Amino acid sequence: MKDAVAGNYEISRDKQSITMLADRILAIPVDSEGERKSKTGILIPATAELSRRLAWADVSLVGPHVRSVRSGDKVLYNPEDRFEVEVQGEQYVILRERDIHAVASSHADNDTGLYL
Repeated sequence: MKDAVAGNYEISRDKQSITMLADRILAIPVDSEGERKSKTGILIPATAELSRRLAWADVSLVGPHVRSVRSGDKVLYNPEDRFEVEVQGEQYVILRERDIHAVASSHADNDTGLYL
């Protein structure tokens, strides 16, 4: 289904490929809705109101002008600064590189920083 070469996403039924343009990033949002636990073990219900909470997404494709993000990275973004799209029943978000606050990647560009 995914073709990592040249940043294309091939749709199997129609044999169409998606290429991201400019500084756009196609990512799968990490499901963070629902109940969650704090570091100390306190259960926080899904109905709890959080102000300005950022979200994580797994990067599928990047446009040719994206410099800091690669396919396979995990990015931190503001859920209000996104566009949603559905491809073959799977939900994706389209982000601009400038709207990303942090990148978590498995490849090491340098040896400093935090690790997930």
